[in-house]
Amino acid sequence: MIDVNGWLDLFLRALESTFGDRVWFAGLQGSYARGEATETSDIDPVVILDELSAADIRAYHAMLDTLPHRELICGFLSGRKEILNWEASDLFQFYHDTKPLQGSLDDLKRLLDDEAVSRAIRIGACNIYHGCVHNMLYEKSGELLRGLYKLASFVIQAICYRQTGKYVGGLKELAETVSPQERAICETLMHLKDGGTVEFDRMSETLFAWAGKWIELAK
Repeated sequence: MIDVNGWLDLFLRALESTFGDRVWFAGLQGSYARGEATETSDIDPVVILDELSAADIRAYHAMLDTLPHRELICGFLSGRKEILNWEASDLFQFYHDTKPLQGSLDDLKRLLDDEAVSRAIRIGACNIYHGCVHNMLYEKSGELLRGLYKLASFVIQAICYRQTGKYVGGLKELAETVSPQERAICETLMHLKDGGTVEFDRMSETLFAWAGKWIELAK
């Protein structure tokens, strides 16, 4: 397992050396931020600069090439102006799933009203519904199905937040908090993350029906 704290120290030093005081925010997302990482988990740093140019993207890419575990680095890079004008429904997950390392995302919080949360649920459900239909008709991919269940867990976080006012980051805790239908989706994802067998037809049909329900309920 990667010593993520040691890796982040290297990352932040490289970031300062490359961009200096232009870094508006730096953080960490994903399984390492939630304490759920495995040996194969990506490292998902978040960097927001005062502004972002194509030259900055190239410089960031070159910086990442100097770091260990380069093949696992994923994450997010943006300019400040762009993130402050981002589609608010996308920012719900972004804000709550990002662990700050430098700076703050509090300027985004004011954008996350009830309508933004409802749109996050509806748009996510629409994407899952479409993905299930496409996969059931054409791809028949277990890997794609795993990805759709992962996306569903993000939608369930938004559902939980809308119903309780509480953001629950960990999948196990989320399963213990939500209603039985949502719990079943979380439990299937945990089964798949643990290397469990893909029961393609049953799992696809369950997720398809669940997404269709939430397209309507998220109005």
